[in-house]
Amino acid sequence: MAVVSKKIPAPDKVKIRTALLSVSDKSGIVELAGALAAQGVRLLSTGGTHKAIAAAGLPVIDVSDITGFPEIMDGRVKTLHPRVHGGLLAIRDDADHVEAMKAHGIEGIDLVVINLYPFEDVRAAGGDYPTTVENIDIGGPAMIRASAKNHAYVTILTDPADYPALLEAMRSDDSQTAYAFRQKLAAKAFARTAAYDAMISNWFAEALDIEMPRHRVVGGVLKEQMRYGENPHQSAGFYVTGENRPGVATATLLQGKQLSYNNINDTDGAFELIGEFAPEKAPACAIIKHANPCGVATGPTLKDAYLRALACDSTSAFGGIIALNQLLDGETAEEIVKLFTEVIIAPEVSAEAKAIIARKPNLRLLVTGGLPDPRSRGITAKTVAGGLLVQTRDNGMIEDIDLRVVTKRAPTPIELEDLKFAYKVAKHVKSNAIVYAKDGQTAGIGAGQMSRIDSARIAAIKAEDAAKAMGWAEPMTKGSAVASEAFFPFADGLLSAIAAGATAVIQPGGSMRDEEVIAAADAHGVAMVFTGMRHFRH
Repeated sequence: MAVVSKKIPAPDKVKIRTALLSVSDKSGIVELAGALAAQGVRLLSTGGTHKAIAAAGLPVIDVSDITGFPEIMDGRVKTLHPRVHGGLLAIRDDADHVEAMKAHGIEGIDLVVINLYPFEDVRAAGGDYPTTVENIDIGGPAMIRASAKNHAYVTILTDPADYPALLEAMRSDDSQTAYAFRQKLAAKAFARTAAYDAMISNWFAEALDIEMPRHRVVGGVLKEQMRYGENPHQSAGFYVTGENRPGVATATLLQGKQLSYNNINDTDGAFELIGEFAPEKAPACAIIKHANPCGVATGPTLKDAYLRALACDSTSAFGGIIALNQLLDGETAEEIVKLFTEVIIAPEVSAEAKAIIARKPNLRLLVTGGLPDPRSRGITAKTVAGGLLVQTRDNGMIEDIDLRVVTKRAPTPIELEDLKFAYKVAKHVKSNAIVYAKDGQTAGIGAGQMSRIDSARIAAIKAEDAAKAMGWAEPMTKGSAVASEAFFPFADGLLSAIAAGATAVIQPGGSMRDEEVIAAADAHGVAMVFTGMRHFRH
């Protein structure tokens, strides 16, 4: 049964006479305590926060003196007491509540300043299971929720960024806070504990290999509010979830203007793709435009990899995102700045490269400190009307697949390497996807078409355009390997790829017409392998 409200109206102004301060992040707490004390506010505190305030020579009362009970169990139990929670939850204009306070020696608490144990930081740092569990705050969320529920009388602060606003409100209004101010802080407080609990529950799901828990929560902390979303009439914000994974969410922006919604989306796609290419094997570069790769290549040097990726579609690369799998060096940076580029993301950047990129002050430069592990687990989520679609990350790797040759001719060793390369790229191309590759370089990419044959044709046209732009005698699709991220439902898509010059094909297989497709490959002397693994991407 729902609890019925007594409908006691909330006061507009509440004078702050007593404050409880208990924080894990102590930045600015001593200064706040001093400002509160200067306005005559009585200070209560616990543990390390109490020590810090007392060390500054400020008058502060230990909560244990209020409760009459010491901190026990290594500080696990200190504020979970009726004299604390009664002081937070009491409705000061309710005669029954006031009587209970008098009867049990409970004094009202008007201001609560709390931030939580650093669970997110411990998780992101890869803390072991016992350490991570120990950093789950219990008393903090309980006090935050109690204070936020009773925001009619209690001001709750969970973010040091709000300290100045609180002090300004109190200075300008005789140490009082307004109801509207308390409401906003309460909303922020509930969002804070919700996100905190979301991160804890998601960590437990990962640690215990629970792929689809009965209750799924998604929470994050606002990293930045964006100027707009995918389009100017949409609002947007960038939230980080605390996942311990190198990428755009954890990267350091060394220079350049604020990343846009589209920048972040495209940069994430670019870096996830480049993570498929181990840096110890070869330098690699991926260029992304509108969430699809327009050129990917490996090379003997990073500069060569970039130039080979650019050659695939230099027109689409204009204004694109460049992802690199190795330290960005000066020579590569000199080439990149010749083209208008929105974002560069790399694991590391040399001092020489930084200086070169600095000549383009609007060019965003992101450094991640590492590459995402393409085999790692995790989830992706997409909203639908009234729901949330959640799935595990596509961590299927071509290296882990037993390829099955289904044609009379097997691919040559060179063809096989290009097939694997093309399939890695196709995994990151919007479906329907066709990728031609030759000598560790994409030759043509067809993305996101309603029919696979159209993707094959578009990729071939892109290859022809690239050949004209580069002055090549023929497009790179001649003698190339071609990858399809899903099966060919008919032979027509395969025949289009063969017409473009492909001599070897990789696809999942599994169509009702596989035999027809295999026969078409055999009729043209083309090698074909099945992976048994589809990579739809929508």
